[in-house]
Amino acid sequence: MTQQGVRWTADQVLALAPDVASRKAGSKLGAAGPWSEAGSSDEGTVWGLCKGSGSTPYQTVVDIADAAGPAYKCSCPSRKFPCKHALGLLLLWVGGDGTVPRRQAPDWAEQWIKGRRQRAQERRTAGGSESGASADPEAARRRAERRAERITAGAAELEQRLTDLLRGGLATAEQSGYGLWEETAARMVDAQAPGLAARVRELGALPSSGPGWPVRLLEECALLHLLDQGWLRRERLPDGPAATVRSRVGLPGSPDGPPVRDHWLVLAQYDTSDSRLTTRRIWLHGTESARTALLLSYGAAGRAPELALPVGLAFEAELSVYPGAGLRAALGERFTPPAPTAARPPGVTTHEAAERYGEALVADPWLDSFPVTLGRVIPTPVEDSWQLADADGGTALPLTPSAGARPGLWRLVALSGGAPVTVFGECGHRGFTPLTAWSQGPGEAVPLC
Repeated sequence: MTQQGVRWTADQVLALAPDVASRKAGSKLGAAGPWSEAGSSDEGTVWGLCKGSGSTPYQTVVDIADAAGPAYKCSCPSRKFPCKHALGLLLLWVGGDGTVPRRQAPDWAEQWIKGRRQRAQERRTAGGSESGASADPEAARRRAERRAERITAGAAELEQRLTDLLRGGLATAEQSGYGLWEETAARMVDAQAPGLAARVRELGALPSSGPGWPVRLLEECALLHLLDQGWLRRERLPDGPAATVRSRVGLPGSPDGPPVRDHWLVLAQYDTSDSRLTTRRIWLHGTESARTALLLSYGAAGRAPELALPVGLAFEAELSVYPGAGLRAALGERFTPPAPTAARPPGVTTHEAAERYGEALVADPWLDSFPVTLGRVIPTPVEDSWQLADADGGTALPLTPSAGARPGLWRLVALSGGAPVTVFGECGHRGFTPLTAWSQGPGEAVPLC
């Protein structure tokens, strides 16, 4: 939704939902019944009052026209971004049935819009003056050295833990239980190595996790040992692998190199959560540079990240890439709001997708999956699972077990109808996870997650 009457589709609105529950609740509010005084502006702002359980309706306003958007404001107590009322309001607007006419914004909506855009202008005017005032570089160097020493001590302790496990036999991991690994993970947190801690927790969950668990345990031990050794010998590594090791251990990095300005197509957006943090992953495709980039956004436990971009739309912006083999980037200045585009990422065969994942593993052996777009594939059932088969060849990629259990699978099957489709997703050692699909003819992106 932007100026000149450009509107999003319902699928693109629902792709902004932070979870399935919000998507369902927002869909129920996408009708005129609970809304009053709804309106919109030529600048891309939508507002309305939504009747709730109390006597006072919720005031909801959405601004997507600003290059720093989209942004949402609602007087409801929800901690999700966007909340179900914002989703319902956008669904009402995209319906285009006249229930959200163009009109003058009420004071409560106008004040929020003006305040937000004024703050954005002040940030642009400041021009990063705060970041320009660097802290004491000598103090920063000492802090970095102390942290590196703690991580080195933690890595050495973890090496001893892995040695004891292999000497005693993998069966001892099943006998000792998860508590010992959780204690080891806590020691890695104390050593300020969250990346090591996360992998230790994954390793601790493998014993007795089903048939073949000793093989999976041994594989994870090998990867953890490789990461340990990479850190302990990081001075001998080339710059690229050394940066990847630092990132995998959990050291924060900063984007380096010149920013890349492009029109970025939003390929996919999805959240993963644990008891402490919600992580939002947004995949982008540069329509001119052909680069793929990953934006990460975080929210505290129980709170969705604020950054949300509609799948299938494109916006002009600058991205700065982080060092290492990963595709992570930082979102810089945005020059246009998200708008519809006919651009699509170029597709490859399933065989080429597997090759790309293998090439990526050379640079980053701890990589679980790699983003890739499959061109002209057909979802096909195989026994009790599914695969994506090349329409013009004899190869296929199996779907991951988690993808086969998602409702998005049936959206993909319905979109295909037995005909080839283009599918963006993540290809890894467990299979392919489809995230977004396009039909072969003209049509909008269909989010699958």
